[in-house]
Amino acid sequence: MDAELGRQCLGEVWGKSAMRLLQLSGFGVIITMTILSAIGDIFRFESSNKLVGYSGLGAGVHDSGKEHIEKRITKSGRKELRWAMVEAAWCAIRISPYWKEQYEKYLRRMRKPNQAIVVIARKLLVAVWHVLTKEETDAHASEEDLAYKMLVLAWDLDEDVRMGLTYKQFAKYALLKLGVENDITRFVRKDVPRRLAPREEVLARMAELGIPA
Repeated sequence: MDAELGRQCLGEVWGKSAMRLLQLSGFGVIITMTILSAIGDIFRFESSNKLVGYSGLGAGVHDSGKEHIEKRITKSGRKELRWAMVEAAWCAIRISPYWKEQYEKYLRRMRKPNQAIVVIARKLLVAVWHVLTKEETDAHASEEDLAYKMLVLAWDLDEDVRMGLTYKQFAKYALLKLGVENDITRFVRKDVPRRLAPREEVLARMAELGIPA
């Protein structure tokens, strides 16, 4: 199943959207493909608020004119989309300093971990809308963050799914597909030196294997 999802996340139908989502903190192949299957065509949603409402992660609101109280999430939308976003949120706060800071801010205010993580899930879903509709890269990730994320993705994919590219070559290929042009070939993550193949090497290997640029 993992291998098949890996092939789909690089295929003609889902590939472009999947690569956009895989750059986000907390998003792996299964989470990404679950989200895309639940959303379908992102352009059905004219705003991020529409997508949040569709997911059921939007909070119900009591507004009497004298007070404005945010209540629990509506849970009126797609259950699998809510699950995927909450799972992604838990992962994101463990690996991303930005999302960890956001979570701790809301936790201090709400004092309930499950409520705070739903806020992070909601904000991540807003990021999903922007990434898919505007073809943006992750605003909260550095070039090295993106390089490491694509290297982790390469490790998770079978050799045939990587289309004959090595781990280091595939990571650079994935960055090129995202439109991220950087010269990073070496960086340190978790006190371990990591390497990516040079751009010229990847382009030459793609031409040799017949992989479209």
